[in-house]
Amino acid sequence: MKYSVKINDITTVDELAGSWNAADFVALLGKFDYADADKLKQSELKEFLFMAISDFEPEEAATIVLEYKLSEVLTEGQIHNLSHEMQREKVSENYSDISIHKILFDVNQLLYKAYNGKFPKAKANVIDFEMRAEMSEETGVTKELVLQAFSNGLSDRNLINRLFKEQLDGKAPFPEAEGILWNLEDKGNAQFSVTTSEKWLYKEDFKNLEFECNINSFVDKLQEE
Repeated sequence: MKYSVKINDITTVDELAGSWNAADFVALLGKFDYADADKLKQSELKEFLFMAISDFEPEEAATIVLEYKLSEVLTEGQIHNLSHEMQREKVSENYSDISIHKILFDVNQLLYKAYNGKFPKAKANVIDFEMRAEMSEETGVTKELVLQAFSNGLSDRNLINRLFKEQLDGKAPFPEAEGILWNLEDKGNAQFSVTTSEKWLYKEDFKNLEFECNINSFVDKLQEE
């Protein structure tokens, strides 16, 4: 199917709204030995959590937050290794399991701010764009479809284009798309927003900010066969 795409804005951020809520802060305060978190005002929770975190060694604090977020996904040994690795590298960009990059970004940035920079400063890009199908029928826009479309406006040096050529061409399934794009928001009237690590997409990667493209779906290809 043919689409027209227009990149309207690319904003770099170091924190994503809604990643942590009051319940998270209360739970973490308990894990960092602060007994009266439920008596704090919501506006005070983050500040008191940062103070509680700073009383711990960085690797110990990282282990606590990682266990809170990922104990059902990672083993104790994996969490132990990550607690050390994330002090020297951006694990939200480099960890082998792409599906947890968003969670690792949130953990990293919480610790980065709690320790005033002892952890690497990771960044994310929020991309606002317009995407319209040539046909008038309503079509569902998915993360996979967005990346397939974007690939037509990206330079050949972009990491997604280099690593996932068959998936972008619709010749193979693309489950990694769910981990590469952390969020896809439909704003209505063919306006969308996606969030991703700056590792995958940043402004200089786009050789064109407005373009047309033909997209071949892997699902459609299977149905044809």
